Amino acid sequence: MPTLSTSTRRVSIVGGCENRTVPNLLDSAALQLRVAKRLAPRRGASLRERLGRLDERLVFVIGSPRSGTTFLASAIGSLPGFVDLGEVAPVKAAVPELAVLAPEEAARRLRRILVLARRVGLVGSVRAVEQTPELAHLARVLPIAYPEARIVHIVRDGRDVVCSLLEKPWLRPQQARCDDAGIAYGSYARFWVERERREEFEHASDARRAAWAWRRYVTAACSARPAALEVRYEELAADPASVARKLAAHLDAPEDALASALGRAHGTSVGRHRDDLTEQQLQDVVAEAGELLRELDYTQEPPPNAD
Repeated sequence: MPTLSTSTRRVSIVGGCENRTVPNLLDSAALQLRVAKRLAPRRGASLRERLGRLDERLVFVIGSPRSGTTFLASAIGSLPGFVDLGEVAPVKAAVPELAVLAPEEAARRLRRILVLARRVGLVGSVRAVEQTPELAHLARVLPIAYPEARIVHIVRDGRDVVCSLLEKPWLRPQQARCDDAGIAYGSYARFWVERERREEFEHASDARRAAWAWRRYVTAACSARPAALEVRYEELAADPASVARKLAAHLDAPEDALASALGRAHGTSVGRHRDDLTEQQLQDVVAEAGELLRELDYTQEPPPNAD
């Protein structure tokens, strides 16, 4: 895992908040080279698929981290005529700055980044599937950048998302590492934290910070206009064929192949919060995100001895 180096990276203050390292020109080139290294060697792609005219019908899979974005994008990307770009590091690195721009300018810059990423990754006349969760915060920009694109929002019970986030170091205090896009781990307030609550975020419990992230990502993704197709993680795990039907219609994709790909989903982590979260952690989650949990029908279960 990369570590932060003040000698090689500058720190950005975006919207008054220290929230990430900003790649310089060499860093940006390095991020694009990572895209090329991951995508260019893929097997079975024709010359046209690699070097042909870029297909404008991208698929954006957005949602909170740890909600199933990776699995869903991978399933879609496995279909004939599609390719999963994964999380595109140059896109992820740029989102904090793009999020504060006017939508038209943000759309222009996002297109420029993705055009370069697809070219260096040899992704030509094939439908690219982009799964960077942070693009939830550009949900209203995506249709401007790519009017022919399809957007899919995968939603998972926020309490289970918190369980998964707590296993990762991303939001923990006193972290000296960064991710592959150069974004620092730690408990500092990201660009998506409400300005008037930034100090509160930094002093909140780990569980509350994780619930905060879930709430902000989901709320941002729900703001997409036109609305994204919503897929529930729990439905995907329980009835992948049903999800495949509506997803295939939305994407104009082969239903049988999609159902087969989604059939690999499993539901072992559905409801894990019942065992994994302490009473205090659950209280923190509900205090921060209870309204959204109720709005999405992820209500608290009655106690075992309730009538």
